[in-house]
Amino acid sequence: MPYLANADRYGKMEYRRCGNSGLKLPAVSLGLWHNFGHIDSFDNARKILRVAFDNGITHFDLANNYGPPAGSAEENFGRIFKDDFLPYRDELVISTKAGWGMWPGPYGDWGSKKYLVASLDQSLKRMGLDYVDIFYHHRPDPDTPLEETMATLDLMVRQGKALYVGISSYQPEEAAKAINILKQLGTPCLIHQPKYSMFDRWVEDGLMDVLEQQGVGCIPFSPLAQGLLTNKYLKGIPAGSRATSHRGNGAIEEGQVSEEKINKARELNLLAEERGQNLAQMALAWILKDPRICSVLIGVSKPEQVLDSIRCLENYSFTKAELDRIDAILK
Repeated sequence: MPYLANADRYGKMEYRRCGNSGLKLPAVSLGLWHNFGHIDSFDNARKILRVAFDNGITHFDLANNYGPPAGSAEENFGRIFKDDFLPYRDELVISTKAGWGMWPGPYGDWGSKKYLVASLDQSLKRMGLDYVDIFYHHRPDPDTPLEETMATLDLMVRQGKALYVGISSYQPEEAAKAINILKQLGTPCLIHQPKYSMFDRWVEDGLMDVLEQQGVGCIPFSPLAQGLLTNKYLKGIPAGSRATSHRGNGAIEEGQVSEEKINKARELNLLAEERGQNLAQMALAWILKDPRICSVLIGVSKPEQVLDSIRCLENYSFTKAELDRIDAILK
């Protein structure tokens, strides 16, 4: 049966303006970091994407190296896009990135013009797209001049291969420099994608202030600390979890699931229950409480988890007492 999107999809989602731009993003976006590679179920990936779009998630976030193997998430997305989403292309925001190791040799990693141009061309081919909506530099490159990397992002927009550009995992000072270079080039930095969760709050030490001052949007990844801020680990590491699967590609490792983190998650879970939420919903709500956040990226392994995550939008306001309690637990 051909896919026909839910006619009521836009009534189910909140949309937030991305920084000072004209672009609005769904408050919850779908990341394809895990569970969309060739080692995963293609049918399950398709179901996840359909459920996401049917519920107003218009933004799908990829990168050249997502899989495994690297490139396979884009290939699978490309197949699904062609069969299901081609008629809806103008309703979608599709992003990809380059900056991590992708192919052998000196031109398959980091931030040179040589690498970024080739990588985006490959990504477009894998996904069957004429352009992406957002192209990110995935991480800072200590050896390539920032001017070269940012000028390449500017070039990608001028060539029509990307509508907007962004950066990911840049520290506050690096981000400020990159944003200013792009501004001078005439291609504003749309968005920054940092790692941010209750367990990893580094963005609060300056980065959020930089983004607010510069009018740049913020879309955190790993808001659930790769599963630690869900019900999954409340009773220890379950059999078959990603922590024991050795997937690679940035998947959580067994050593990261400490007894201290599990105990904190249990305490947070008690508060979530008092709020009428599960732990994952509260963790997403806690990030979305900040109006400077334009969207939060979820990663899911089942379609039902999409629906569960979206319910965070039912309550993302916190009392001072709740916030103080969260801070006390996280200390």
